[in-house]
Parts: sequence; C-alpha cells; structure tokens
Amino acid sequence: MEYYKKRTLILKTNRMKNLERVYKMSFASVYPHYITKAEKKGRTKEEVDQIIFWLTGYDQQTLQRHLDEKTDFETFFNQAKINPKASKITGMICGYRIEEIEEKTMREIRCLDKLIDELAKGRAMEKILRS
Repeated sequence: MEYYKKRTLILKTNRMKNLERVYKMSFASVYPHYITKAEKKGRTKEEVDQIIFWLTGYDQQTLQRHLDEKTDFETFFNQAKINPKASKITGMICGYRIEEIEEKTMREIRCLDKLIDELAKGRAMEKILRS
C-alpha cells in the first residue's frame, strides 16, 4: 500500500511540474507555430488570429501587446474573457479528452490547440467557432 501512495504522489508532482512548465512558456514563443501549422495546410495568419480573438475576447491590439511583452500562457489565459461557447469544444488533443481536463487554464490552452488543429484540418471557420 505504501508503494502506491508514493507512486501517486510522484505522479501528481510530475503533473504539477509539467503544468508549471507549460504555464511559464511565453505565448509569443508558440504563436508562430500555430501560424506555421495553419499555413502549411493553406490557411492564414488572419484565421489563426480570428480563432484567438474568438476564444479569448482579445482584439488585435491586445494580442500584439501580449506578444510584445512575451506574456506567459498562464497570464495570457487568466486575463482573457473566454468565450462561453468554448464549453462546446470537445474531443481529444495531445492524448487528453478536453472535457475531462479539470485544471481550467490547461483546458483553455488545449482548447486553443484543438481549434488550431481543426483549422489545419480544413474545417470551416463557422464550425470551428461553434456558430
């Protein structure tokens, strides 16, 4: 029994370290990868931005400020006004089912990942934005 308690504690500690690592990454360091992923599939930077605006409530000026300031993911999403329709984003991303991710900020990060994936897969923008 003691072994399982230690193992569970180690797993929880590793998960927390992983969360902290992701949260402290600057959004500006990942943003170009979102654009590259979309453009490789014939989509545009403007469509990536439209998704970010829809999900976060940011406008171009606010997004640019976050990029210039190299805001970390945790701050980026904590300052956002997440679209209420984001609760309709479901499915698998990075091996996790979005609707089962308990930690709010990580779920929001994975929602953005999922929306960018849908864009790159050619899904219509009105479906991506849950219209």
